[in-house]
Amino acid sequence: MFGVGLPELVTLLVLAVVLFGPEKVPEYSRKAARIVHYLRTIANQAQTQLRTELGPEFADLELKDLAPRALIQKHVIDAIQDDLDQIKADLSDVRGDLEATRADLAETGRELESEFATGEAFGRMSAGRPPFDPEAT
Repeated sequence: MFGVGLPELVTLLVLAVVLFGPEKVPEYSRKAARIVHYLRTIANQAQTQLRTELGPEFADLELKDLAPRALIQKHVIDAIQDDLDQIKADLSDVRGDLEATRADLAETGRELESEFATGEAFGRMSAGRPPFDPEAT
């Protein structure tokens, strides 16, 4: 209720009784209720008129949507969030590919390690000497 808690409401009630007296508080509270009701009616009529004049594409328009913060949230931040979600999905695919490649490289490394440990790798390189290219010099 307007962000007013119970302690604030009690404080306002005590203050009203002290300022206006116990006989005038009910009268002023009725007047305040009528004013609030009148302002709500005006706001609802303005909202209905705005929806009618803007057309059917704005049928779900709320007055709070016209606030700058809500407008930016709806049209800018939500669009950016959609793009970020798409990028996140793409990056998760790339991450899966990288993990698969890393697993393949680890397996290849283990195979080479075992070949060097048994000496099979040196057998492939002509008796342990590096290949010689006479045209290179």
